[in-house]
Amino acid sequence: MDMNRRQAFAALAGVGTGMTIAIDPAHAAITSATAGDGPPAVARRRIPSSGELVPMIGLGTSRTFDVDPAGAEMPARVAVMRAFLDAAGSLIDSSPMYRRAEAVTGALLERVARFDVFFATKVWTDEGREVGIAQMESSIDKMKASPVMDLMQVHNLVDWRTHLPTLREWKAAGRIRYLGITEMRDFEAVEKLMREEDLDFIQIPYSIGDRRVEERVLPAARDTGTAVLVMRPFERGRLFGKVRERPLPEWAAEIDCASWAQFFLKFVLGHPAVTCPIPATSKVHHLVDNMAAGSGRQPDEAMRRRMAEAMG
Repeated sequence: MDMNRRQAFAALAGVGTGMTIAIDPAHAAITSATAGDGPPAVARRRIPSSGELVPMIGLGTSRTFDVDPAGAEMPARVAVMRAFLDAAGSLIDSSPMYRRAEAVTGALLERVARFDVFFATKVWTDEGREVGIAQMESSIDKMKASPVMDLMQVHNLVDWRTHLPTLREWKAAGRIRYLGITEMRDFEAVEKLMREEDLDFIQIPYSIGDRRVEERVLPAARDTGTAVLVMRPFERGRLFGKVRERPLPEWAAEIDCASWAQFFLKFVLGHPAVTCPIPATSKVHHLVDNMAAGSGRQPDEAMRRRMAEAMG
């Protein structure tokens, strides 16, 4: 019998799987220890508004999935998707802004015959309510998320006053399960909306080199019980340029960190307000490296200060 999406979420939460579950109260994380000699499973964190668990490393699709669905680049993306799901990943984030990425996501899921994922996308238009509705329906169809989109976000706050009421209607009707906003610059508006609009999620840029959201946005997310998705945790690769000739500090092993990618992701995950960073990649070895950041020990605040100091 095929597993439906709700059964899949129960399985991801460890219900009836026989996995050993340990709670990390400092970061509201669930860590799964699998039997045998395989790699540890990616830990999961709770969505504050519901308590549902999601793996704490997701997959972004900006640029990397904007390829021809029938082209020569697709086999590499199939391998990335398969590796992501095999590593217990589930949250996949996209947007109409990313051109072909939504359709490619759906095509990839069809190719690997897996739909037990947490679908997230966005509405991105200033042409009014009806155009927004048509766009969201198209996104659901392209990503193969029917009948229910897990998370719909207003992209970069574009016409949010028009779209948020629609998202509330869709959530009440069961067409989406969560609603949120994304923004890259106007963090004052993000804080205000969290405190006034009862959001389930926000999506913001955050990295060891860009910590602006630590001052007010992340504390507000904790105050309001809002889940936080993190875009650009590597600053589109800029962070790797800063450490290209530098070895990873030996003390990084204290947080089970084996690469600079894991170092950058674990810094983000060490903040107690963060739910899930969503790095994008088109390479399997990068995907595997990223997913490893979601297992093992995570940094406490003292270690995060040490990490930041090491980056200058």
